[in-house]
Amino acid sequence: MTCAESVQRGDSSLAGSLVEEMQALLARVNTSCGIGKVAGYFIDALSRRLLGLGWAPVSACENEVLYHHFYEACPYLKFAHFTANQAILEAFDGHDCVHVVDFNLMHGLQWPALIQALALRAGGPPQLRLTGIGPPSPDGRDTLREIGLRLAELARSVNVRFAFRGVAASRLEDVKPWMLQVSPTEAVAVNSIMQLHKLLGSDPNRDPPIGSVLPWIRSLNPKIMTVVEQEANHNQPGFLDRFTEALYYYSTVFDSLEAACPVQPDKALAEMYLQREICNIVGCEGAARVERHEPLDKWRARLGRAGFRPLHLGSNAFKQASMLLTLFSAEGYSVEENEGCLTLGWHSRPLIAASAWQAVPSVVNSPPAGVINHDDNNNQL
Repeated sequence: MTCAESVQRGDSSLAGSLVEEMQALLARVNTSCGIGKVAGYFIDALSRRLLGLGWAPVSACENEVLYHHFYEACPYLKFAHFTANQAILEAFDGHDCVHVVDFNLMHGLQWPALIQALALRAGGPPQLRLTGIGPPSPDGRDTLREIGLRLAELARSVNVRFAFRGVAASRLEDVKPWMLQVSPTEAVAVNSIMQLHKLLGSDPNRDPPIGSVLPWIRSLNPKIMTVVEQEANHNQPGFLDRFTEALYYYSTVFDSLEAACPVQPDKALAEMYLQREICNIVGCEGAARVERHEPLDKWRARLGRAGFRPLHLGSNAFKQASMLLTLFSAEGYSVEENEGCLTLGWHSRPLIAASAWQAVPSVVNSPPAGVINHDDNNNQL
């Protein structure tokens, strides 16, 4: 904490000597688990900040591997997927042609469960379109298409009519609504799992991208937008406040991971996934700092101003999330209802929050911005 205070004051000489002192202390602490490991990650992040190294970005492929292990190691991403899927399933009730726009496809881990649930729908499954956004493949492989083919094979096996479209984009703000080829005859769901906070970036030459992205999402007139975000306040301008919040937040996350994940490879790689977040929050500023988590109350206010109204996540979503926790042996996890939203926490501290939203109809009914078809280089299956 003293080191973080000296960083905020701009006393890099004192901060540097404190980092050296802490690194010496770490030699006498067990850094393989618990608070020793968390301390090691925060000391490393402070050191990187002082040396101007910032965040060492990993490739899209490496990021997907770490994401997958984080998914397996603890219930946070599973909770996000289960809760969003239940809300989307209920929003699609009675619609024969449905379209999901996923802001971060990754391995497509979220969608087999939804495809199978739609297959069992009373009256038969709808026609499902999935548009998956993800980074371009650096090695020439068409990773998005490969994921789409696997999902198409699953859909075929359970008799769900399915079409996939991959949209390659390094940043969400680079996506334009026409790329999504939304049709006015479709019920649209927009799915954002821990993505919107990356649009809060600070650049003195332009406004944060969230200000342009939310209006075009609204222009699609989605039946539902599912949003899952870290329940934390890591976007404060003051470094010390941000550092303190992050220290307590990630101490709790690592505590839960220690209790929930006996499988060593999953746990080690899940910790690397979290270490990258810590490094970015503590070690970076300006446009380089993308992990700008904000709590649910701030998202409520922001989405309300942008023309969205909240949809209550019903009792089915709560039951699904509670059942999910029975798969994990640790007893410290808890699901709580918060004014129609759900949070997943560890020993009463909420760590991620799931919410659902609907676009408030405009006074003038104009066609959605993504209706017009354009020829482009994106994938269509």
